[in-house]
Amino acid sequence: MDYNKKVLKSKALSEEEYDEEVHNEAEESEEEYSESSERSAEMQKVDYMTGCVVEELMNAATSFHKLHLKVTGAGSFAQHKALNELYAALPDLADSIAEGYQGACEMLLSYEDKGSVILESIDDAVEYLRQLKIMVNDLQEIMHHTEIVNLLDTVKDAINAAKYKLIFLK
Repeated sequence: MDYNKKVLKSKALSEEEYDEEVHNEAEESEEEYSESSERSAEMQKVDYMTGCVVEELMNAATSFHKLHLKVTGAGSFAQHKALNELYAALPDLADSIAEGYQGACEMLLSYEDKGSVILESIDDAVEYLRQLKIMVNDLQEIMHHTEIVNLLDTVKDAINAAKYKLIFLK
């Protein structure tokens, strides 16, 4: 309260004039922020692709979980365990990317409501992992935030480990 009185006195303003000045400064600050926060077409593409990757990783967890429950035959225990590790890791990885990006950009991502891929075999799973890795690589190429690039490397590490286990551990 004393501080406000000092400000009023130093500016020789009435309380009403002071309130009006503070209100005007706040409006100017909001206008400057909204002008500076306009997203370029390039950044909108990064926003869109990040949302797509996050959603695909979330959906992939469901796809791999369903396949994990139906593998049978020779080598199925190793496949079951590899898919278990993968579907358990993907939601946290997707969440880290989304939260990190939204924090870095100070905006929320949009997500399309897309269903998960139906995987009928381990071969389908390996092919889907290859496609996911391409998608992650494409996002990394245009990502400006190195901390998100690092998170995407962690996703690729999980994908590579799963491919190794599904292809070679029988």
